[in-house]
Amino acid sequence: MTEVPVVTKVEELRNFVRAKRLAGKSIGLTPTMGALHAGHLSLVEILSQHVDCVIVTIFVNPTQFSVNEDFGRYPRQLKEDIEKLLKVKADLVFAPHVEEMYPSDFSTRVIMSGPAQVNLEDRFRPTHFEGVATVVAKLLNQSQADIAIFGEKDYQQLQVIRQLVRDLDISTRILAGPTLREADGLALSSRNIYLSEDERAKAPQLYLALRSAVSQILSGGDISEALKQSCEIIVNAGMKIDYLEARHAESLTPLRSMAEGPARLLVAAHLGKTRLIDNIPVS
Repeated sequence: MTEVPVVTKVEELRNFVRAKRLAGKSIGLTPTMGALHAGHLSLVEILSQHVDCVIVTIFVNPTQFSVNEDFGRYPRQLKEDIEKLLKVKADLVFAPHVEEMYPSDFSTRVIMSGPAQVNLEDRFRPTHFEGVATVVAKLLNQSQADIAIFGEKDYQQLQVIRQLVRDLDISTRILAGPTLREADGLALSSRNIYLSEDERAKAPQLYLALRSAVSQILSGGDISEALKQSCEIIVNAGMKIDYLEARHAESLTPLRSMAEGPARLLVAAHLGKTRLIDNIPVS
């Protein structure tokens, strides 16, 4: 493939899907906000093993940013993103303008509880998952995809989307793609480009702190004590912690012991002007 076709209108997207359906092809969807890195490309590669055609959406969704967040400076590099997609099996890019997704008379929002309101990301970004749920519902409806894939790095978001699909009887199957990391453990993120050289050197301490807590917990240590010690690692690296929590891996409710169910550690912290998130299973 010499280039990946790009469409910007919902009607164009649906025409593409309709033609593939008539040819007996299955459809997969990889929603992104662009600024693609190896983690995004890995999701496309995973999805291509399950479907005939992969659609990648590139849309910086304004409704999931609050007024004090980085919507205006979020990296936008559509040309570079399309070039990167030549390396993987992407059949179409859907890159709508804001007016296409949210026309002037748009008046519907998807408001969720459950994993969208568990005092993690929602505590600091109270309207975030309303925006995520709304745009994902639109993308799944627009594409009518058989399968869609989302990364585990945004773990609360993944659980919110799984709940959304169940609650609204959306037929799309949701796949989870593992978090990709740099050699030193830092989770790949489009926001990593904000880090200064010094901050980049400190950032892997977030993952090391998670691994330290998991090691202590699996050795029989108290969860709260393990998290306390890991918080010290993060703070000593110069970060300001929003949260470091042990939660049930599915419901995201708080865990006091491993006997209460499968566990996931989730963390968010500020390093300079950059907010980093990460998570790992306790296993």
